[in-house]
Amino acid sequence: MYFSSPVVSTYMIGLKRWVRNFFGFSRSQTNAFLILIPLMIAFIFSEPLWRWWVASRPRDSSADRQKLDSLIAIWDIRDSVSLNSSENKVKASFFSFDPNKASIDDLQALGFSKGVANRILHYREKGGVFKVKSDVLKMYGVDSTHYHQLYAFIVLPEKRESIPLYESKPQTFARKPIERFDLNLADTAQLKKIYGIGEKLSLRILKYREALGGFIEMNQLSEVYGLDSTVVNRLMKKAFINGEFSPVKIDINAIAQQELAVHPYLSNKDAKAIVAYRFQHGKFGALSDLENILGVEAETIRKIAPYLKFND
Repeated sequence: MYFSSPVVSTYMIGLKRWVRNFFGFSRSQTNAFLILIPLMIAFIFSEPLWRWWVASRPRDSSADRQKLDSLIAIWDIRDSVSLNSSENKVKASFFSFDPNKASIDDLQALGFSKGVANRILHYREKGGVFKVKSDVLKMYGVDSTHYHQLYAFIVLPEKRESIPLYESKPQTFARKPIERFDLNLADTAQLKKIYGIGEKLSLRILKYREALGGFIEMNQLSEVYGLDSTVVNRLMKKAFINGEFSPVKIDINAIAQQELAVHPYLSNKDAKAIVAYRFQHGKFGALSDLENILGVEAETIRKIAPYLKFND
């Protein structure tokens, strides 16, 4: 020890001088640097050394076996629960049906939800007709997997009948003008006759019409996402709204907040304010009562007014 101390001391002095000259450090910075380097080396190699030490230890096979047994027990419980839930699930019965004639009970027996079944009946009541099998899939809420299961049982043609064209001589045919149609009874086929409206836009118009409860003004078409002004103008020229049409009305004194917020003219904030006011002040007697609600704009009340009812 006594012989090596001068050598170590000399080596350390030389190392400090080299570090100071090479990096331009001060005396205190050099000392800190020489302390930091071993700490960094220890930190870097600590994790590999720990892994090597853990790997070299003998494993307790009994503990691993207990963990494996517990995992297998959990899987068995999950399998039994999923099996029971699948056994308790009610299976839909399939039978031949015409969607233009089937009752709501028949539709629900076929596996349609109550909401979809009511939507189909409502569509028929408005004059809508299912002409081919694929028209069923166009109804909002119909699941494509369920539709393919029912496909063979739908008593409708698979495709629309095509009218053959017989040509004796080359002729030029004038384009037939599109007959005007009721906007609240139109289906996707009629809407797609308008230049600029395809499959997606026609479905979007029908979904917006259903969310509203029916169109009462032609300018509501401009509220449909994706319809530009040019297409709206074309549609206004070919469609009309029956003067005797009455939209589906919301019972403002009975509807829940979540259902009320679904309407396109009401935000969740508006619905919450309306229901809270009803809870505090009692049932609404007239439209003027809504004007007392703070936070609901007058324009919102004007737009939603035709879709509200206050008495049963």
